[in-house]
Amino acid sequence: MSGTSPGKVDPFVEASGSTGTAQKRVRHPEKALREPSRVPRKPNWIRRAAVTSPVYFETRRIMREAAVSTVCEEAACPNIGECWSKKHATMMIMGEICTRGCAFCNVATGRPNALDPGEPMRVAAAVARLGLRHVVITSVDRDDLIDGGAGHIAATIRAVRGLCPETTIEVLTPDFLRKGDAWQEVAAAKPDVFNHNLETVPRLYQTVRPGARYYQSLRLLDDVKRAGPSIFTKSGLMVGLGESIAEVAQVMDDLRTAGTDFLTVGQYLQPTPRHHPIDRFVTPDEFRSIETVAKAKGFLTVAATPMTRSSYHADEGFAALRAARLAQLGNANTKGAWR
Repeated sequence: MSGTSPGKVDPFVEASGSTGTAQKRVRHPEKALREPSRVPRKPNWIRRAAVTSPVYFETRRIMREAAVSTVCEEAACPNIGECWSKKHATMMIMGEICTRGCAFCNVATGRPNALDPGEPMRVAAAVARLGLRHVVITSVDRDDLIDGGAGHIAATIRAVRGLCPETTIEVLTPDFLRKGDAWQEVAAAKPDVFNHNLETVPRLYQTVRPGARYYQSLRLLDDVKRAGPSIFTKSGLMVGLGESIAEVAQVMDDLRTAGTDFLTVGQYLQPTPRHHPIDRFVTPDEFRSIETVAKAKGFLTVAATPMTRSSYHADEGFAALRAARLAQLGNANTKGAWR
């Protein structure tokens, strides 16, 4: 189970260095000694068709030329073919190496490089070239930085706003654990959506998200909403990790108490045999029930399907958020209603 077939890339080891003999870097050192588990065959409602769209390859070319990383590639998102075929790409800033080692995540773990001060403008240029009406900007965790990267995220928001003033901006941030009020710099830059994922239920944090703290993540969302009530707040959960429906419902209640506007729920997919094992595949009917319950609890918008991810159809989600808020306010004038 732990080996790789001839010609296949070992997901735990990747080449680094552009000249001479390539050096090998362990992509997931914190998982290398874990006992591998069987990755179950995906049901038919999970599988994706092969990528053939020329727009997909154009999107990839634009991202390469812009020298901007995407979570679509780094996290091995199953929706990359569909999204890139629409020129929708989720920017990942502050490098490709995360200081955390979450058991579900495929982003590389290790010691990151220094921040690149030119990155915010490159991201803005990529957004302009793609012609994005709504962009999602996420990042690795940067526990090595005094502010957790808040200043860099804020600089990227400002760069995109300056070059693409009509583009709405959604940030998917780290939790800023032990970084004090660093999050305030991000909120002050006024993204249209401030997203931070709880990922799973509190009982599973120790095994699924060991470097994070459930109540820190919940408090971050609450703090942002209190500081900027006009900013939409958003969070996401994975299911299929071993949680119960009752636990998911409790997380929904916690998020609503924190004023969270938008909830996404999707199926966890195991990247490699040494990542957290899949407990089960949640059926489409169960996802419809989850969506019904979440809407009844008062979220402005809910996206709950097996393939839902934080940035999947994020532009449509933002349009639904805006419409729902305007309906609440009874205001037909959309200008400036969410900024």
